[in-house]
This record gives sequence, structure tokens and C-alpha cells, in this order.
Amino acid sequence: MIHQYANLALLVLFPVAWSAPLLRAGLLPFFDLDAISVLSGLGVLWGKDIFLALIVGLFALVAPLAKVLGLAAVDFGLAAPRWLGPIRQIGRLAMADIFLIALYVVVAKGVGVGRLETGWGLWLLTFCVLASLALSALAKGRG
Repeated sequence: MIHQYANLALLVLFPVAWSAPLLRAGLLPFFDLDAISVLSGLGVLWGKDIFLALIVGLFALVAPLAKVLGLAAVDFGLAAPRWLGPIRQIGRLAMADIFLIALYVVVAKGVGVGRLETGWGLWLLTFCVLASLALSALAKGRG
């Protein structure tokens, strides 16, 4: 029963993680910001390439929320357990945001463009993704 409410907590924690500072950068070519969050990064990306911003938004925002909402629907009996398979497929798309953030960190550090530090939002986002994976694994036994 507690996993159902832990899953619902992700509906609050994911948006907080998206607005929290993931990185603090002294100088980056595309970001003239001190603190970079998922939402601020999407905003900058929207100004440069709308199509890419839509794709990243789909993977970073829509897919994780769809997974959490789908799992909640199954948990509370609003959807049949047979939906767990498609929900897991959506969850695989949701992992793309962590990959993109890791790629940004590696590229920025490799180029040597200023100072780059991780922010507390990166830890919160990582926690949300890992919690979502664990809750999906708990749901696997029911499907």
C-alpha cells in the first residue's frame, strides 16, 4: 500500500526536480545562466530549436509523468494490470533525461569551458528516476 503513495509523491517531486538547479555553470556556449534546470534548459533550447525542445520535453517531462500516472491508475484499480507492459515501455523513454544531463556534464567538462558543478536538483532528479524504477519493479509482481 505504501508504494502507491510513494508513486503519487513522484507527481510532486518530479516537477520540483525539473525546476531545481541541476548544474551551476560559470560559462557554457548555449546557457548564459548561473544555474541550469531542466525547465530553464528547455526554455533556452526552445529559443534555438523548437523541434529538439519538443523531443527533449517529451522524454524529460511527459514520459515520466505518464509513467507515474499510469502506474497510479493500475495501483488504484482505475486501469487493468495488463497496462503495466505499456507503462514500462513509457518508463524506458523517461530514462532519456538522465542520459542527456550526463552527456551535458561530460561534454562541458571535456571542452573545459569554465567551472561546472552539480546542483541539488540533479540528486533529486536521480532519486525520482530510481524511485520510479523501483516502484515499477514492485508493480511487476502484480502484472
